[in-house]
Amino acid sequence: MTARQRRLLRESETAFIVLAALAGLAAGFSTNLLGFLAHAIQQVLYGLDGNRLSALGQIRHPWRLLALPAGGALLALWARHLRRRGRGLIDVVEANALHGGRIPPADNLIIAGQTVLSNGVGASVGLEAAYAQMGGGMASLIGQAMKLRRTDLRTLVGAGAGAAVGAAFNAPLAGAFYAFEIVIGSFVPGAVAPVMAAALAAAAISRLLGSEPWLIATTTAGRELTILHYVAFGILGLVCAMVGIALMRLVTAAEQGLQRLPWLTRVRPVLGGFLLMPLALLTPQSLSAGHGALHLNLALRPGLDFLTLVLVVKMTACAVALSSGFRGGLFFASLFLGSVVGQIFSIIAGQLVPGFALDPVDAALVGMAALSVAIVGGPMTLAMLMLEITHDFALMGLVLTASLVSTTLTRELFGYSFSTWRLHLRGSNIKGPRDIGWMLNLAAGRIMRRDWVSVSQDLTIAEFRAGHPLGASSKAILVDGEGRYGGILATASAYRPDLDPETRLHTLAQLENVTLAPTAGIRAVLALFDEHAADEIAVVDGVGHVQGVITERHARRRYLEEIDAAQRSAFSD
Repeated sequence: MTARQRRLLRESETAFIVLAALAGLAAGFSTNLLGFLAHAIQQVLYGLDGNRLSALGQIRHPWRLLALPAGGALLALWARHLRRRGRGLIDVVEANALHGGRIPPADNLIIAGQTVLSNGVGASVGLEAAYAQMGGGMASLIGQAMKLRRTDLRTLVGAGAGAAVGAAFNAPLAGAFYAFEIVIGSFVPGAVAPVMAAALAAAAISRLLGSEPWLIATTTAGRELTILHYVAFGILGLVCAMVGIALMRLVTAAEQGLQRLPWLTRVRPVLGGFLLMPLALLTPQSLSAGHGALHLNLALRPGLDFLTLVLVVKMTACAVALSSGFRGGLFFASLFLGSVVGQIFSIIAGQLVPGFALDPVDAALVGMAALSVAIVGGPMTLAMLMLEITHDFALMGLVLTASLVSTTLTRELFGYSFSTWRLHLRGSNIKGPRDIGWMLNLAAGRIMRRDWVSVSQDLTIAEFRAGHPLGASSKAILVDGEGRYGGILATASAYRPDLDPETRLHTLAQLENVTLAPTAGIRAVLALFDEHAADEIAVVDGVGHVQGVITERHARRRYLEEIDAAQRSAFSD
């Protein structure tokens, strides 16, 4: 029965769509559960009564802020236990880029648990990391159980992650584009139906569980958009890009600064918790992701001084929280920060250009999209999100203008989204979720030949000619008395008539200092062939023993075959 089901999933697109919908249901349920847990922790720790933590006017009982260092202590103990694992956690973007969508189940629970704990105690991080991880992680488990092909598993993981994020906003279109732009890395025609099925299923279960749509009312009556509005909001996109880059650099600088103090490693989250306490006393809007504060500011329209304070304090709080070891994302926080930047921009624009007024709500929404695009990436994801939370089609032109300006400048000056930037700092070379994991499978140890001819480098020309007639083999690998690599000998070169028959073979060796490790990737292999203009290169282990031989022709053919396979899968062929 199981084998029959797996064959059905491979052969039937309809069956795969149904499987994606089931993954979407699981993702929607997990999103609501994680959100409930985080908010419940905040209610207990801060005595909330139906309000959002970041929307509080003030912290009436400052002693409650001790929850921040207490949560940091729990995270420190947790991190100490995790160090015994000997490997890092695999998040959903890294899994789809490098591991073909395979995520260890324990990693899902750890990332989700740490994120809920961090957000629950009030640290300035968002829950989207937990949502996407659990949604994509459960989809990965389902796909692995069904033994899906690599491309199908990546699609299912992207569908689950996107569905989970979409369920958080009750915005299935935004969730679908999140899957394509942030997790899968390309718009694959064959993946449209499964991804949309997962997003709609997640939105449906979210509504069924009582989650209300995330709506922001705009003023469409009497709005007249001119070329000046597009220019102004294009400038807002530039400002948001610079703020986003500054925030990502600030987080990195804070993290690297703390790493220079190794004696603080085990207590960094506790220190971070104590540093967040005075920021929370300045304004509670620095706490949590900022959902409540976003709606509060749109309703109250605070002045320039307060908004500037909130912007500086919130950015500092995000940097402190993430650099000190609290886990979470910047998606939700960037939406809040973008709304603040947009409102500040509308006030300053009105002061600099009298008679040209920008609607603060429009500016806040455009700022939300532009700043989130700079940090998270995915301009269409944010455009769909703004459309679904406002139902305002007229605003979409402004949103897309600012978002495209923001993402272009961010790519030009920075080159990464926040998630891929942090992976880059950990040593990964990925710039996005596009699948490059197949390159890891083309390591030298997997594509090398094992049928090489080896001879002792101390043989004479005469001895070599006696045992290896011309035409028997084109090349031979030279080894020393202990079997270590000594170079490559072209058989024809040993038959030159001008050679002394008593000459030792090692004098004719080529590429004696050019070798590959079995773990070398295909790009390193091809680069070495280009650098030395070699036809064959030996693969040796750590002590110099030959493991195999790679020919340039075979390496390039395997590389092109994998590229062709990747292109076919992109077009659902």
